[in-house]
Amino acid sequence: MFGAPYNQAVSFTEGYKVHYHNHDSFDEHHDCQTKNMKKLLIVFCLTVIYMIAEFVGGVLSNSLALMADAGHMLSDAAALGISVAAAWISLRPASFTKTYGYHRAEIFAALINGLALVIISSVIVYEAYLRVVNPPEVQAPLMIIVAFGGLVVNIVAASILHGSSQDNINVKGAFLHVLGDLLGSVGAVVAGFAIYFFDFNLADPIISFVIAALILLSAFRIIGESVNVLFEASPSNIDVEAVQNTLLALPNAKYVHHLHVWSISSGKVAMSVHIVVNDYGNHQILYDARNVLKEKFGINHSTIQIEPEDFDSESCVF
Repeated sequence: MFGAPYNQAVSFTEGYKVHYHNHDSFDEHHDCQTKNMKKLLIVFCLTVIYMIAEFVGGVLSNSLALMADAGHMLSDAAALGISVAAAWISLRPASFTKTYGYHRAEIFAALINGLALVIISSVIVYEAYLRVVNPPEVQAPLMIIVAFGGLVVNIVAASILHGSSQDNINVKGAFLHVLGDLLGSVGAVVAGFAIYFFDFNLADPIISFVIAALILLSAFRIIGESVNVLFEASPSNIDVEAVQNTLLALPNAKYVHHLHVWSISSGKVAMSVHIVVNDYGNHQILYDARNVLKEKFGINHSTIQIEPEDFDSESCVF
């Protein structure tokens, strides 16, 4: 009874099931993941189609900005493929060997996407440097037409992913890739006009530098968030000290220790805590703690251990 997790329903293999309390939370998360996977699949198809068109246009117009954006879209296609696969894997049920399920697959996908963005931005910077040293002739009209088409496709893709990117780090990683493409398309259009009207061929590599810098900033952000989840750091939106003080303020609570708050995956925060109580026979604090954690901090997955004053847990808890 004590220490039982207030958690989702978890299906184990071979027909076994462990039933926790929050079935609705599990169903809602599963439905949300399914919707995210469909969104990612649609954006993946759009990205692949226009990536081919943009690369061909870049070659024909001799525009590095277009080819750089096409190269970025190639990485996006791979990243989106990884994101789709991760979203699908995360839907698999938990088992006795994977008691949390496969939700971390999305975090690994986000980390891979972030690292890919760093590599892409580095390549763009190198190619842009070569073009500053030796600016080539660029076919501006074709460059503008292709870049504008890419801008439209990326606006559609970004609008599809934007809502889900706020709550899911895997979708956020894919969204940042698409956002980088969108910025690349805007830059290519601007560079095309600068070349066409002012014969300023350096606009092409200069815009490429700007695109690379924006991509790099996004990459560091997504890498940082992914690493925090993998290291089980406290979620940035939860004040652990406030959690501790809130639990201490509950009736019958005397002392709080071994308090841990971490993310299983995007939007799935877990917590474990030991609460020393004045009256060990009064179990009301379990319900009070669960409710305040859910209502005030949005923590639905909590494991609460109630202890009498003379209980020694130091030898058995990490």
